[in-house]
Parts: sequence; structure tokens; C-alpha cells
Amino acid sequence: MDTFLQLVVNGLGKGAVYALLALGFVVIFKATEVINFAHGSLALIGGYVVAVTVPTLGFPLAATLGIVSAALAALIIERVLLSRSRNADHNALALLTIGVDVVVVEDIFRRLGTSVPFLGAPWDANPIQFGTVTLFSTQLVALIVGLVLITAFFLAFRYSNWGIAMRAQAENREAAALMGIRSSRVTATAWLVAGALAGVAVMFIVTQDFSGSGLSRGTHAIAFAAFPAAVIGGLDSTAGAVVGGVIVGLTQALSEIYISIPFAKVAVFLVMLVVLVVRPSGLFGTRELQRV
Repeated sequence: MDTFLQLVVNGLGKGAVYALLALGFVVIFKATEVINFAHGSLALIGGYVVAVTVPTLGFPLAATLGIVSAALAALIIERVLLSRSRNADHNALALLTIGVDVVVVEDIFRRLGTSVPFLGAPWDANPIQFGTVTLFSTQLVALIVGLVLITAFFLAFRYSNWGIAMRAQAENREAAALMGIRSSRVTATAWLVAGALAGVAVMFIVTQDFSGSGLSRGTHAIAFAAFPAAVIGGLDSTAGAVVGGVIVGLTQALSEIYISIPFAKVAVFLVMLVVLVVRPSGLFGTRELQRV
């Protein structure tokens, strides 16, 4: 029972990280109807900036700079590439983000060379003991940070002018434009938010507790595992992104111990396949939604 409780808490911590990343997928999709396959590279950009600056700036300032860098990188991708092709087919724009992802990933690892740096998170590798239950501090901090950011996101999405504009544009882009909502501003803000969330998530991914390794290609693979989380919840559902993230986190945590680590990497995609067979639009997605 202690082992199961430990796995559930740690799985929820992982789920919070995946939920932040999945929210990024969903926010961009709701604003543009484009799947951003470069989302993992945004996390890498944030992690790379932290790894380079943390020796001189310290973790708090480096982390802030990394989050801002990931957000700005997302904005640049949207402004320089996608906004100039907004009349293109959505599938073509999704393919464009794949090209961006390949370029960014290869450039970052060319710069890193053979080094696999950790980001120096103060909560990494500091297990917390509650009686006979051992919890990873990284997962606990991730769970707390995730709850705070997800709550803030939903409050902003529900009550702020940006959230109202986002929901209006997602419902009917033409009607929203007639009401004076500037589509370009809503879209740019969506990419900024998604990039910032990816920048936060990478602070937990590149730890001994979460991935067991430093900034590497595995980081990109872990970040991309949030895509199944978004699909499971529904690509046009913000609430579904959170639920999907929790499902992915728990699936990984439980599968690693009760089955095997290699199977845990596959289990997430098996869950996604089952959900898509039963409900192609995801657990909370709109039924009429078309997939890439």
C-alpha cells in the first residue's frame, strides 16, 4: 500500500508537468486549429538557456530567463512563420512546425555537444520521507506549481479579456472578428502562454527525479509525451488537457514499477489508441473536431 501511495503521488507530480505541456498544445490549437509539433523544442530552448546561464546567474534568475526565452521563441515562430502563412492549410502549417522542431533540436544539441547538463534545480534529488513512504521532492514541487499555474490559467481563461477573446475565436473566428476581436493578438498571446508553460515544465523534466538525466534528446521525447495527453483529453479542451496529463503521469508511474520501464514508454500511447478508438475526439473534445 505504501508503494502504491508513493507511486500515485509521484505520478500526480509527473501528471502536473504533462498537463502544463498539454495545455500548451491545446491553447495553440484552440487559437489557430494547428497542432504545434515544435512544442518539445520550445521546452528545449528554455532548458538550454537555463543550462547556459545558471552558473553565472544562479537558478532563480536563470529559470526566469529560460521561461521568458521559451515564450519569446514561441512568439517568433508564430510571427515570423505561421502568421505569414495563415491562409495555408492547417495540415501544411502542422508540417511546418515539424520542420521548425527538427532545426531547433539539431541546433541545440550541436551547441551542447557531448555535455548533458542538469539545470541545477534546488528541489532535485532531495527525497522527502513521510513515515514509510518516500516521495520525490521534484514531483511534489511540480504538483504544487502545476496546481497554481493551472488554476491561474483557468481563471484567466474564464474571466480575463484574453480568455473571453480566445473562447470567442475558438467558437467562431469570423463572428469574433466582426465583434472587434483581433485574431493576430489572440493568436500571438496563445503562443506566448504555450511557450512559457513549456519553459516551466522543462525545469522539472531535466532532473534526476523525473528523467534521471540532464538536458538531452530524451528531454525532447518526454516533452512530446504531452501530445498523447492532449489527444486523450481532447485537442480543443483545456480541462481535457489537465485530465490527460494526469492520466499520462499515472500511467507512466504505475507501469514503470508494476510492469517495466520500457513498457511504460509504450503504455501512454496504448492508452491514447484505446481512447481514440472509443472516442475519436478525446474524452472531452468536440465530436466534430477533425484530426491531422
